[in-house]
Amino acid sequence: MIKIFLVEDEVVMRNGIKNNIPWEKEGLLFAGEASDGELAYPLIKKVQPDILITDIRMPFMDGLELSELVKKEFPRIKIIILSGYNEFDYAKQAIHIGVTDYLLKPITASKLLEAVKKVAEVIEREREEENMLERYRLEMAENTVLERQRLFRDLVTSRINFKEALERGEELGLELSASFYQLMLFKLIPSGPSSIWSDAVVSCQEAIEEHMEGRSHILVFDRGDEGWAFILTGESEQEVERRMKECAVHLGELVHTYRDIQYFGSIGCCVNRLGDLQQSYQQAGQAFACRFFSEMNQVVHYSQMEQMLSSAEEPIDIHSVDGSKVNRKTLENFLKQGISGEARGFVEEYFQNVGEKNYQSFMFRQYIIMDCYLCVRTFLEELGMDLSRLPDGVADMDMVMKERHSITALKESLIRLFEETMLLRDSQTASKYSQVLEEARAFIRGNYAREDISLNTVAARVNISPSYFSSIFSQEMGVTFVEYLTSVRMERAKELLMCSNMKTTEIGYEVGYKDSHYFGYLFKKTVGCTPKEYRAGSRERL
Repeated sequence: MIKIFLVEDEVVMRNGIKNNIPWEKEGLLFAGEASDGELAYPLIKKVQPDILITDIRMPFMDGLELSELVKKEFPRIKIIILSGYNEFDYAKQAIHIGVTDYLLKPITASKLLEAVKKVAEVIEREREEENMLERYRLEMAENTVLERQRLFRDLVTSRINFKEALERGEELGLELSASFYQLMLFKLIPSGPSSIWSDAVVSCQEAIEEHMEGRSHILVFDRGDEGWAFILTGESEQEVERRMKECAVHLGELVHTYRDIQYFGSIGCCVNRLGDLQQSYQQAGQAFACRFFSEMNQVVHYSQMEQMLSSAEEPIDIHSVDGSKVNRKTLENFLKQGISGEARGFVEEYFQNVGEKNYQSFMFRQYIIMDCYLCVRTFLEELGMDLSRLPDGVADMDMVMKERHSITALKESLIRLFEETMLLRDSQTASKYSQVLEEARAFIRGNYAREDISLNTVAARVNISPSYFSSIFSQEMGVTFVEYLTSVRMERAKELLMCSNMKTTEIGYEVGYKDSHYFGYLFKKTVGCTPKEYRAGSRERL
């Protein structure tokens, strides 16, 4: 409802305006009055009306002074000035201040109401435009998250040329042109009794995103459950590496302030071409798989892993095997927390921790095979499945035993075993986030009519940061949040069109669209016809 505030020093005039116009009947709210500008200003600050009606000549503070103050503090308030003086200077000042209308006294109630209604129509149009703009911003914000993810995947798989990368980056507000690039993978890992959805984790995620915001040399890509990818740029290799070290230190310090949250990061090599970013990503990915064998709360450079690999050529006996890294717990953690794409890096690291001298032994290879299969079997049993659910050949331990003479063939068999097991894990649960997404869907279904429902409000409901929620929602649901919300609203709109005599405007309002034009536009875009055409067609079918 449009709120009206009146400032008039003449009591008779003020009471006449207040009492002789049917404000509520006209959809207006008379929100307050005052006899001069000085008394009016603090009340206006409190009430914040939509329309201010003020006399121009008043004691203490006149209408022009008041209008100037109000416009400076509340530029959205529309002002109608009443004046008994037809002087150009007054009108000129009023125009300069930004007054909406200038009416000469004496004025009738009907004429004033007509002027107020015209201004109210302007306000309503502005509100509709603002609502549409806000919806657009929400859609664009969500689309930006998804487009960033797609751009990152294309960059690290070399499915995009330099020119296209720059153009898409510019559209997303990312400056991709640089002399050198280096990539870091980074993930938060809850270490205490708290779940991944805890307040602390969400708060930490938001703090990291805030820390990275506005740093043009750091390109941030949200990878959902896999954490983040940070691409650092610079004009020299030394500058990029320095920035990377500083970034790793700052991230570690930030996470350290949160209880029961650990982290792990990995860094690839520095490259001087955007097209070579794939190499940095692959190296970082291999090093990232080391988190199952390494201490938490560190960022590992790929070169550190290379050193470990080269040291494996030195003679090692069974007594030097690191039991903390080559054990059932390590395998279990990988099966629970890893992703299928990390299986190769995990197996390579696992064998390096066994030691070359040891895996040259057929007996020891046999032990590794049996231990891996026993671990997989136990893991699947915990999920209510067994080895028979694995594809043909993968679950055949005897067949893999025959391959133990070839280290390469054995590794490939174990990689496939872990990959298929984790695919089963994901399919069994239907979704890693089924509970969270069901809660989100239930909240949407129960609150779709609220105009203020948004990605942010739903994310807050399920205790996940908006960017993280947007990522997993679109990933698991196959549609964006906005698309899902729109579909829920349109299904309800179709029901009302078929089963009620409500007007189209009323139906739009009922399902969450205060702007009937926007509702009509979305309905046609979604359903393929106008609400009126849909209603007519549904009744013909009946």
